[in-house]
Amino acid sequence: MFILDKIKIAIVGLGNCASSLIQGIHYYDGKKPEDAIGLMHWDIGGYTPSDIEVVAAFDVDARKVGKTIDEAIFAKPNCTTIFQEDIPKYDVKVCMGHVLDGVAEHMSNYDDEYTFVVSDEEPVDVVSVLKESGAEILVNYLPVGSEEAARYYAQCALDADVAYVNCMPVFIVSDDEWDAKFKAKGIPIVGDDIKAQIGATITHRTLASLFMDRGVKLDRTYQINTGGNTDFLNMLNRERLDSKKESKTEAVQSVLTERMDDRDIHIGPSDYVPWQNDNKLCFLRMEGRTFGDVPMNIELRLSVEDSPNSAGCVIDAVRCCKIGLERGIGGQLTSISSYTMKHPPIQYTDDEAYENVEKFISGELER
Repeated sequence: MFILDKIKIAIVGLGNCASSLIQGIHYYDGKKPEDAIGLMHWDIGGYTPSDIEVVAAFDVDARKVGKTIDEAIFAKPNCTTIFQEDIPKYDVKVCMGHVLDGVAEHMSNYDDEYTFVVSDEEPVDVVSVLKESGAEILVNYLPVGSEEAARYYAQCALDADVAYVNCMPVFIVSDDEWDAKFKAKGIPIVGDDIKAQIGATITHRTLASLFMDRGVKLDRTYQINTGGNTDFLNMLNRERLDSKKESKTEAVQSVLTERMDDRDIHIGPSDYVPWQNDNKLCFLRMEGRTFGDVPMNIELRLSVEDSPNSAGCVIDAVRCCKIGLERGIGGQLTSISSYTMKHPPIQYTDDEAYENVEKFISGELER
């Protein structure tokens, strides 16, 4: 029987999302397809979740740098649900990354249990580490607002001939200049800003599509989110939220037949509630008019564990990226990006995105 090689990935940011992804890789190891609850795809191009191997990792927190990956994913300030305690011992240690704009100033005002504690170690040569580790794909989990850092690591991926999966809202994959750079080197990229499997954005998009499909005029809507992880603490600095708000708002606007006025649509993080930990609450309201111009509204409260919810999409994005590498595709992978990301290069409806991913996996669609 032909056995495929492992998908070798490197991760920037060993936070809650990385913890959930790595837990998931081992959680699904040894399971049968019929027992694998919580996956959108069990097999992608012959690869199952446990075929992903983390060969390098970068972080800046003193409690993670120098630790092995199995130790680092459970270190503070991580607070996500532990659904897979049995993680095998890793030989790979977390390297000191480059801080740049990755740590907001206000984070220093909070207790160490909840915030970042920046290591005084010297940053490593990221390109050298990527090359020496044999990494094929670099997964970016940097905090929201890390504009400079996200671009720095994207350039490192380029220099190391490594594919790039951008899980945060800095617009790299959806930027034509970056697309051209990766395309020229024959390296695939997936992004930007990871969706959840069933989260605030996908739920909001689905309901907005339902309004359109059923002939209901959507007049006003808001989506307000609260959480207690470092992501929500980081986003208390509103100056770091421009790209995040644009990403989430465009994800909803893109499914409407007629764009809403800015004053009638509000989507974005609202507040940080420490005791929520990695649980995210979404409060959603939609006001519209039905037959005869008669008003109606929907109010919805959604509660999800934030990081496992995103890992369910990343585990597909990584495997599709590997297919792109095997097929020699450079630049944007538009199918998996539109399926798993809030701000992809091309916005499709969710039904179209799903169909495109299936066609990409089977080889019917180039990218």
